[in-house]
Amino acid sequence: MVKLKKYNVFLKLFVIFLTFFIFSCSPKNYNLNKIEGKQLPVTEKTGETPAIEAFIKPYRDHINQDLDNVLAYCPETLDKSTGKWQTSIGSLLADVCLLKGNTVFKSRENKDIDLCLLNHGGIRAILPKGNVTTRTAFEIMPFENNLVVIALKGEQILDIAAYIIKEKKPQPLSGMTFTITKDNTAKNIMVQGKPLDLNKTYYVATNDYLANGGDSMTFFAKGTQKFDLNYKLRNVLIDYFKDVDTVVAPKNIRITEE
Repeated sequence: MVKLKKYNVFLKLFVIFLTFFIFSCSPKNYNLNKIEGKQLPVTEKTGETPAIEAFIKPYRDHINQDLDNVLAYCPETLDKSTGKWQTSIGSLLADVCLLKGNTVFKSRENKDIDLCLLNHGGIRAILPKGNVTTRTAFEIMPFENNLVVIALKGEQILDIAAYIIKEKKPQPLSGMTFTITKDNTAKNIMVQGKPLDLNKTYYVATNDYLANGGDSMTFFAKGTQKFDLNYKLRNVLIDYFKDVDTVVAPKNIRITEE
């Protein structure tokens, strides 16, 4: 203990001396000639620090155990690359968001969600054949997006159909069907199996990114009400996987062409 105290006293005196030396030197005595630097790449060859690795390992193992927990089984691979106007994985995600989101929306607002629109680019991975895990949901939906519901008039539902036709991508859609005419307009628009009513208010589920105008979905800005369900799309997917033994891809057609 005595030695430690002496060391601390010496260290303090050294710091005081060094500080005095730096501040007593005139800046005029120093001239900056040049600054040199070099890149120090970080590669996989960089060795691990055993102490840090030992500290992290229990947490990593616990997280991996949770992520690899099997929730359901998928009998076929679902991806977003097959399908002109809709894909199996897109239809599944839209259906699930409408289904699970409606449970929350109904209990809070005593209203029903009429349709769901997500974006093709938001699907970040396939749903592979085989066991479905929590990790699968994180890979498909890695973003921190919440499910929200926007109240839109019938005219904005027309805008949704026009947007899908213009973008020429299979946007995930549920609760709504229509036919694309030869002049690239929508006809026979049905919402929940009923003809579109331009004077009616429809409740549309989407994510907060799109609700704020992401992917040029500006029609959401015309909404008369906005409800944040505080329900992450990833968790929506995880809850669905927990509810089913086998994932069944939707086969019904949402968009047709003349």
